[in-house]
Amino acid sequence: MSRPKFRPLCFLYLLNFTYFLSACHQPAQSKITIGSKFFTEQVVLAELLAQHIEARTGIPVIRKTNLGGTLLVHKALQAGELDLYVEYTGTALTTVLNEAPQGDSSAVYNRVKQLYADRFHLEVTEPLGFENTFAMVIRGDDARDLHLQKISDVAPLAPKWRAGVGYEFLERPDGFRGWSDRYNLHFAGSPKVMDLGLIYRALVDHQVDIVAGNSTDGLIDSLGLVALADDRHYFPPYDAVPIVRQSTLAQFPQLRAALADLAGKLSAADIRRLNYAVDAQQHDAAAVVRAFRQSRGF
Repeated sequence: MSRPKFRPLCFLYLLNFTYFLSACHQPAQSKITIGSKFFTEQVVLAELLAQHIEARTGIPVIRKTNLGGTLLVHKALQAGELDLYVEYTGTALTTVLNEAPQGDSSAVYNRVKQLYADRFHLEVTEPLGFENTFAMVIRGDDARDLHLQKISDVAPLAPKWRAGVGYEFLERPDGFRGWSDRYNLHFAGSPKVMDLGLIYRALVDHQVDIVAGNSTDGLIDSLGLVALADDRHYFPPYDAVPIVRQSTLAQFPQLRAALADLAGKLSAADIRRLNYAVDAQQHDAAAVVRAFRQSRGF
């Protein structure tokens, strides 16, 4: 009997089938990537989540910190370049969703949670326990000598004052223009726009007279600065919340419980101390977070 010929077409089918089987058995993504915006608190929070997730689940975490502003990080999350980062509810509502803030902290959170799931397939998990609102900050001696306690007190002084803001605050819907309109503030010129890491030094050095900082910044107290009260309630709630891709939660079901561990565990005082340790004391963020986790047992 003659030996049957092995036809090239059959060989091609065999190669394709072998490749298919190989592809089916390739391991799925085995790591998650956590990102952050470009200021200290975001780096600290990304490191906190990364260390906790690695300890709680064993999933390796890639850190991508100091990426940029809100919209850049949000787009990276949508594109799958990130799996998770911490956002603030008021920022999500106004800057990402382009909605006017309405209601209390719970209402804003629930609205963001619903719309992020519907529009972006992203899950807004439980708040970490603290709010980081914008803080309009002045020098301590000005607050004392001029008897300034709230933002509306600044209106008569604004024509002689210079304002300093971060890049994002100048453009965002809940930022400089709406704030200055609400309080009828007409400054000596356009605000000086600078990196958030330089904003308090510019204030101390009298390059500007009022800056848009963050309420949880550790440098406010250490530099003898004063945050003015938002007496006309311009700013919405800004509760810190981890936001994660739904596809990542499906792939790593244990991630949900790990994030739930951190719900309500961070106070504003906690994050101020962590920020201070990194910003003012120049400690390494990873070491600061590690010590904090050990002290709290999580």
